[in-house]
Amino acid sequence: MKILDRYILTTYLKTFFSVFIILMFIFVLQSIWLYISELAGRGLDLIIVLKFLWYVSPRLIPLVLPLTILVTSLMVFGSFSENYEFAAMKSTGISLQRAMRSLTIFIVFLSALVFFFANDVIPYSEYRWLNLRRNIQQFKPSMAIAEGQFSQVGNEFNIKVKKKSGENDQYLEEVVIHKKEAQHRGRNSTVIIADRGELTSEIGSNTLSLVLNDGNYYSEVYSKDTKRKLQQEFVRSSFKEYIINIDLTEFNNKDIDKENKFNNQNMYNVKELRAEIDSQSQRYTNVIKAFSNSMYFRTGITKFQNKNTKKLFLESDTITFKKNDTLLTIFKAKHQKEIVKLALNNLKSSIQAVNSKNKDYLNKEKQLNKYEIALHEKYALAVTCIILFFVGAPLGAIIRKGGLGLPLVIAIVLFLTYHFIGIFAKNSAEDGTLIPYIAAWISTLIMLPLGIWLTHKATTDQGIIDLDGFVNRVKKIFKKKDKDIPKNS
Repeated sequence: MKILDRYILTTYLKTFFSVFIILMFIFVLQSIWLYISELAGRGLDLIIVLKFLWYVSPRLIPLVLPLTILVTSLMVFGSFSENYEFAAMKSTGISLQRAMRSLTIFIVFLSALVFFFANDVIPYSEYRWLNLRRNIQQFKPSMAIAEGQFSQVGNEFNIKVKKKSGENDQYLEEVVIHKKEAQHRGRNSTVIIADRGELTSEIGSNTLSLVLNDGNYYSEVYSKDTKRKLQQEFVRSSFKEYIINIDLTEFNNKDIDKENKFNNQNMYNVKELRAEIDSQSQRYTNVIKAFSNSMYFRTGITKFQNKNTKKLFLESDTITFKKNDTLLTIFKAKHQKEIVKLALNNLKSSIQAVNSKNKDYLNKEKQLNKYEIALHEKYALAVTCIILFFVGAPLGAIIRKGGLGLPLVIAIVLFLTYHFIGIFAKNSAEDGTLIPYIAAWISTLIMLPLGIWLTHKATTDQGIIDLDGFVNRVKKIFKKKDKDIPKNS
């Protein structure tokens, strides 16, 4: 390696690692702020908090690394231009592409490393992070009850509270509880509504006591009588105080490394994603075919394919149709009303079936799109690192400004543009309005022509906007107009 290549690479690496550490620190702090509600007030050890941050850090790399490359390239090449180092290189016959050669090799190597990191390290850390989040939630049962939404506590209770208060959030207001009954196949057969409640539990106890005050107890009545079932009878009872004991054996088993079953697209590598996409596509296709066959059967057309039915219609020579007659004409008047009513009921039933299945199919399609996006994002991330280098390096050489001022502002604007385009495209692809692989690549492909254009401008020593050339063209236009105006005699 020549002295010039060593100098450029050393300068770039020093800035690169400095910027990477600073940005990583900022994004980790942002993650702490985002998940502070899951960590604070649970009595967690410092080691557990550090483990949480350790597992969450790899998933920040797809954001931190491209921004680091962009900022570093702008700063380093802007500093070279500002200090006339590029001018000195060009005076000795060294072009911009020659100066970028060592860094190009480094960026290509880094991109390959990033792909393997995204393919192996990030899925593992995502799996460990999701497990850790699930296990942390068991450290404080009162935190498992969220305000304004139903939360499952234990295997029998779904609890919703309007507001929590107290030092340990033990006081509850406007409590609604759905209780599942094992003898009724896990149905929510009991509803308990109370104005106030309090969570009490002794230290080391596996039982959590929920004391409810001023409420009502609604229990569904089960009967074998069909008429009573249609009446939907229930029993209501009022209480001043009612105590519910909840088994917390699972909550008190504080195994922070316990593995849970998750199904998340970010937990798979390329090979697993391809297999999962194929299997989900096949299942989705089979479900659609089964439903379409079911709807076709419900139309009753298959009954007319019966040989005896065909023979009956073919041999019937007593049926005569007039000009405005319909199929109902072959039936008697007293049966026509029943047939129309039956057809309308079948139509309404079919529409309800389609509407109920539509949401389920949309969720399956959205899940499949997420897996396809995750697959292409692993490749797009590696290519993005290369393209952003060829955006930042020539742009830094053009603006001729180093340091953390203007280069940082320009880098943030470019990166936010790239990032927001990717987010909007990803959301559109999940809803099915955009093809998934296009959504994963669109922000990268938009930056590609920008990098080519900036590299051409920097190589030919042109500015981004040639103001002098623009002014000269305008002057020529006005001079031409003045010559065309005839002079007064």
